[in-house]
Amino acid sequence: MSSILKRPADQWSPLYFLASVGAGGLSVTFYMYLMHWVPHPGKTVAVFEDIAAALASGTPALTAAIVVALIGIAVFGALNLSLLVWNLRKMRGFWASEKGQAIANSNAQTQMMALPLALAMSINGGFILGMVFVPGLWTVVEYLFPLAMVAFLAVGWLAFKQLGRFIARVTASGGFDCAKNNSFAQMLPAFALAMTGVGLSAPAAMSGNVTVAGISLILSSFFLVAAVLIVLVGLILGLRSILENGVAAEQAPTLMMVVPITTILGILMLRQAHGLGTSFEAHMEAAERMMLLTRLLSVEVLFALFGLTVLAATGYARRFLAGDAISPGNYALVCPPVALSVLTQFWINNGLVGAGLIEKFGTAYWALTAVALAFQAVAVALVVYLHRRHFRSAPAGALRAA
Repeated sequence: MSSILKRPADQWSPLYFLASVGAGGLSVTFYMYLMHWVPHPGKTVAVFEDIAAALASGTPALTAAIVVALIGIAVFGALNLSLLVWNLRKMRGFWASEKGQAIANSNAQTQMMALPLALAMSINGGFILGMVFVPGLWTVVEYLFPLAMVAFLAVGWLAFKQLGRFIARVTASGGFDCAKNNSFAQMLPAFALAMTGVGLSAPAAMSGNVTVAGISLILSSFFLVAAVLIVLVGLILGLRSILENGVAAEQAPTLMMVVPITTILGILMLRQAHGLGTSFEAHMEAAERMMLLTRLLSVEVLFALFGLTVLAATGYARRFLAGDAISPGNYALVCPPVALSVLTQFWINNGLVGAGLIEKFGTAYWALTAVALAFQAVAVALVVYLHRRHFRSAPAGALRAA
């Protein structure tokens, strides 16, 4: 039954953790400016000292881009952390409530996986904030990598614990409603495990310690495999139910969940490839990297087109974005353009430029980069619009819970 809301976000759902995830993802899109446009010799990433040097000697255009990037990282990094804290506070006592118990005993139990997803995103985002704004961080980074891996393993343990409870319930006593699984909502666990895995893969690409890099490769591979398996299961189960029952209109944005998962796993594989080259002399050729990124981007474009087609067919925008029905699942719309922006940047810089297909900072380079920036702009607009829609008081009766 729908209920009149004064402030939609006050009727909390675990899916509101996606608001934190989306903001954290946007901070990554702004870091792409620094990663690919600021020289950082001898390092796989741009850090405070590289940014300061570029500001001191760069062109006006580069200086402007850096300033925009720093503002974007600071704003969306702060929003990511503040929304995480807000969600953690709202979560207190939720699972003991009637609504929480209903979720815990239904297909929606996997919504709990939004918590480890948000935690992993915030750890990744915190690392970006540190690299950008903390002087001298790179000099102690080797000490931070083991601590970061411990933190990600703790998040991974939480994710598997929650997933295990869901699997134990539905396999021991049944209760999984296949007819109501007419979306890709069951891919949320894969999203959480992929986000954990990409964090665990960072030392493989950045550490000069072979042991640390090796452990990073092993642990991130485990989460990579787990995420891929869950995606395959969720894809098969979801498609079967969608074809039989039609898509659940409110959950239609989940049809594009493959897009952010692919970007995360793509970055994970790039980090692993770099680590294998620097620590174990198993180098990936530039052409191989270009083809890997091209195939991953192709997957994302296809699923994005599929999702947009279904969103249009169900009238999702009219009903859940512009209409009086409101859903926390709206925030699932932010992740696909964020992911497309990030992977497009990697495809251009690590793929096309790396293979010598286009010239860095040439006409073709900026034409393609404009596409990545357009995806980013869409994501920014969505976050601003959704924040106003969910977190600002509405006139009495103006919005109703879906």
